[in-house]
Amino acid sequence: MDFNGGGGGGGGANDLHNNQFYQCEENKPLLGEMSEGNNNTKLSAGPCKRSLHHCSSGGMRYKLLHEGDIQVCVVKHPRTFLSKILTSKFLRRWEPHHLTLTDSSLTSATPTGYMETSLSYSSIEDLQLLSWDNAPKYCVQLSFPGGTVLLQAANSYLRDQWFHSLQWKKKIYKYRKVLNNPSRWDVVLKEIRALVDMALTSPLQDESIHQAPLHIISTLLAENSNLSTQDHENIIVAIAPLLENNHPPPDLCEFFCKHCRERPRSMVVIEVFTPVVQRILKHNMDFGKCPRLRLFTQEYILALNELNAGMEVVKKFVHSMHGPTGQCPHPRVLPNLVAVCLAAIYSCYEEFINSRDNSPSLKEIRNGCQQQNERKPPMPLRLLRPEPPPPPPATLLPLTANPSPPQPPPPAPSNPTLSIPFSSPPPSVVNSSEILVELERNNNSANARRKGGPSGSDSEPNLIDCLLVSPAVNTLSIQLPAQADRVLGCFALILKMLSDYDDWRPALASLLQPIPFPKEALAHAKFTKELKYVIQRFAEDPRQEVHSCLLSVRSGKDGWFQLYSPGGVACDDDGELFASMVHILMGSCYKTKKFLLSLAENKLGPCMLLALRGNQTMVEILCLMLEYNIIDNKDTQLQIISTLESTQVGLRMYEQLCDRQRELKELQRKGGPTRLTLPSKSTDADLARLLSSGSFGNLENLSLAFTNVTSACAEQLIKLPSLKQLNLWSTQFGDAGLRLLSEHLACLQVLNLCETPVTDAGLLALSSMKSLCSLNMNSTKLTADTYEDLKAKLPNLKDVDVRYTEAW
Repeated sequence: MDFNGGGGGGGGANDLHNNQFYQCEENKPLLGEMSEGNNNTKLSAGPCKRSLHHCSSGGMRYKLLHEGDIQVCVVKHPRTFLSKILTSKFLRRWEPHHLTLTDSSLTSATPTGYMETSLSYSSIEDLQLLSWDNAPKYCVQLSFPGGTVLLQAANSYLRDQWFHSLQWKKKIYKYRKVLNNPSRWDVVLKEIRALVDMALTSPLQDESIHQAPLHIISTLLAENSNLSTQDHENIIVAIAPLLENNHPPPDLCEFFCKHCRERPRSMVVIEVFTPVVQRILKHNMDFGKCPRLRLFTQEYILALNELNAGMEVVKKFVHSMHGPTGQCPHPRVLPNLVAVCLAAIYSCYEEFINSRDNSPSLKEIRNGCQQQNERKPPMPLRLLRPEPPPPPPATLLPLTANPSPPQPPPPAPSNPTLSIPFSSPPPSVVNSSEILVELERNNNSANARRKGGPSGSDSEPNLIDCLLVSPAVNTLSIQLPAQADRVLGCFALILKMLSDYDDWRPALASLLQPIPFPKEALAHAKFTKELKYVIQRFAEDPRQEVHSCLLSVRSGKDGWFQLYSPGGVACDDDGELFASMVHILMGSCYKTKKFLLSLAENKLGPCMLLALRGNQTMVEILCLMLEYNIIDNKDTQLQIISTLESTQVGLRMYEQLCDRQRELKELQRKGGPTRLTLPSKSTDADLARLLSSGSFGNLENLSLAFTNVTSACAEQLIKLPSLKQLNLWSTQFGDAGLRLLSEHLACLQVLNLCETPVTDAGLLALSSMKSLCSLNMNSTKLTADTYEDLKAKLPNLKDVDVRYTEAW
């Protein structure tokens, strides 16, 4: 092996300690001149030429080494003439080793030869680069008592990487050992500053370079909890530069939380914590893995709220997170803020939640509490109400593991909108420290009958059933402690502010659509009143991706629409918000039989009441129910007609409905052509004008190909009862129109959607058109999954064209 030199003869080893190299070890001592281990030799007093050798390299950066292959040679200090000869460069022996840089020592994977024993960092007196003319190439020198270890790398970059990594490991080991046994806190503060400066100036680029000092300091703080407030602030200020680009570790987060709680008005909160929290909100990916980061963010916001004009400070902070432009440049800010708000609101009701005695969770409630033998008693409801007078002992039910089977429910009232299923036996009462928790047994069979499902099915009870178990809903009350009340007000305000930003509203609506709040919060009048503003903002937004989140996530679950509708647990008005929600949903793509049917089954009473008060949206709803034959009961139909005729707007719209019905009868009267083709560039108005000019009861084939019709023409198409073939090739007919066709044209057999803007959302609705035998979806946004679903649900489908789609 060619080493290219090194001083030989008797001075070979001594030359390693001469001034003919660049001294690169930092001269700054730790805790004064403190020594450790066998390090009894002072650092070399040679001139430090680090700036000439390393800083002149144009800011080279290196990754921290944890292990690697390198050549090792150990040179003992010569004591005799023979030993000097044996240590000359011509007789030196180099060994290949795979070295690992542990936290405390340099260890070989094959502990033989020179590296038979580990080399402790505490025994390394000096660490240098060999750089004289005849020195071995790419070597790092480690001086220890009695000799020197030479490490030879393959190139200069790898040599420098080994040098900086060893230097970092040695320094961080010393700081860890020194700061684990502090004696004087004024000296400790200086050492912390030196540690931070070392991490900031290191040429190594690695996450652990900044995290290791933070972990050392967090351990120091955890083991010394009796520090003064001034010491706290001094340490926070000292480590602030490290936090600019790094998340604080969990123990440090706990220390920060404590400071926010004890000194919310400290300037450290504003000047130091603000950029740290901003970075957390912008870059954190999952609070589930770092819950203390979320807790620190929560405590920081509460500290802002304690300042003078606290709410305004919180508003400015949220605005600073969004940015001055119309679009927030940081996609993680909103979900992180929402996660913090949800956790904070949950903490307000944690005492009530923890006071549940042998009661199932909300998840079990929604799952129907099917595993009844795992809990005592299997009662899926709890209602928070003021404590009534204590009942006699005979009225209390024993909480047994095998309760008696539920009895059939009493007859329902005549008004379906006020029908609330009750089951027996009567509720058992359990006293809590703050509230009375009343547990109601769930009647799954009654709930299934109300939803039209079979008795005994595994359908899930909805959230309304879990909360509305008593007619005296207006007596619900929860008294929060003063601190919890302030927390609730602060984070409810943040949710309000988030809903005011147009670019954040779609994502916020999606995050809140599953109703991610405990049912105790939904039974709390103050919380639902605060959140009403957010729901109102959703109801006012014309974008479908926003107001569609008012509905439930999936069938069988309750959404905000149900909670804030009359009879819902969160409704505190006469139906104004409900009318607003219905108006925006009806103006979108929800003008369908399914939506109207759900209103007729669950909210017919509130709709009639609001129509009686002149609400135009509700008047339109009642007219559509009559027009689409939603209501089968004749008495109910007459009651709706009477309601419409009681107001001027209702009477006018009902007369228009009657005119349309007469025109519809004329349109559907047998006669007219069986085939009809509209000229190209015809519009929706042209189609409506044509169909109003005569009878089209015999029309079976209609071609609108290459016209300008849109989904709006579906209102006219559903009036053609005999239509079997419909050609919409190269039109602007979209998903909303497909949904309407699928509910009214059950006899349609041939449908051409080639080159239309339909997507999976509309194409999936075709699965209810069992008569379809030919379907052209050429050049649409059809996906493979939707295509497979349609094939499975349409047994008569024989002729399909899916060219130029994902399913092709």
